[in-house]
Amino acid sequence: MGLLKSMGRDPSGERLERTQQSPNYRDGIFQNQSVTLVMNEKGDFFKTFWKFLNKPQTVKPPFPLPSLKTDLKNLPDGNPVIVWFGHSSYLIKIDGKHILVDPVFSGYASPVKLNSAKNFDGSNVYSVDDMPPIDILLITHDHYDHCDYETVLKLNSKTKHIITSLGVGSHFEYWGFDNNKVTELDWNDSTEKVEGIKLTAAPARHFSGRSFKRAKTLWSSFILKTKNHSIYIGADSGYDKHFKGIGANHGPFDIAILECGQYNEAWKAIHMMPEETAQASLDLKAKVLLPVHWGKFSLSLHPWNEPIERVTKKAEELAVEMTTPMIGEPIIIGESYPNNKWWREISK
Repeated sequence: MGLLKSMGRDPSGERLERTQQSPNYRDGIFQNQSVTLVMNEKGDFFKTFWKFLNKPQTVKPPFPLPSLKTDLKNLPDGNPVIVWFGHSSYLIKIDGKHILVDPVFSGYASPVKLNSAKNFDGSNVYSVDDMPPIDILLITHDHYDHCDYETVLKLNSKTKHIITSLGVGSHFEYWGFDNNKVTELDWNDSTEKVEGIKLTAAPARHFSGRSFKRAKTLWSSFILKTKNHSIYIGADSGYDKHFKGIGANHGPFDIAILECGQYNEAWKAIHMMPEETAQASLDLKAKVLLPVHWGKFSLSLHPWNEPIERVTKKAEELAVEMTTPMIGEPIIIGESYPNNKWWREISK
């Protein structure tokens, strides 16, 4: 029953009617701005499945990842603070409020606790108990490595508002959450559930689904704006024209948080290659790039540290300022951007 419950439920009733009215919903599913294949002609399902069953040892780090245990309940006031927890989970403190993005603290990026989906040693040092009261729980889309059933259930009692993409609220309703707590946004919709903090859903090039059905709920990036600061929350996305559009309409950004891991040439339409991550930050007119979606799980076939090495090289070529904190190491916008190459120390 736990496994079935964690799979959630697709939209129905009034929620389904709302999804069907979206301009991004056609032919019974949500659509990307550009034609997007989850797996292109370079991919073969059976060959890829075999490779996943026989992953090379390099997909995981040789030793436990280093981290800092920061007191998240007493982060400094003043400029915004971002604390990354590995993969695409991070906490933002801005104007005294706490926004938690795509938290996965169960130790697995899957509803089934398979060794292949287990976090890297040393990467799961934070838990729900370490979190301060959460003003906004932001869930970009419903994939298991971004919307973790076990984690969100534990967060319910300490979370004031949940903001997510159109249709994703169906899962939260099925899991017993108060519908009044959940706000769903279509692309270009905005909300200010917390005074002074505006969140706008924006396009991403990806897909959704927690079962065999895909694209029944929307996937989004998010633009976070306050009176003095602007942050781009990139979520999962392949490279496409939306980055330049968002940069032109909403930039510049103090920082862009963009994925740079779990890619493959066979599915590059839905996950950027690291070099594209650096370019996307330029398209967005971001002052600083924070690469995420690496450093916790092995959901592809590349060496665990290849994403950060490749994006570092390209960022240097393009003169992109980049911050590369350890798990738990705070970034303070306008003040402190950790950039030690800590991953090289455990790769020697």
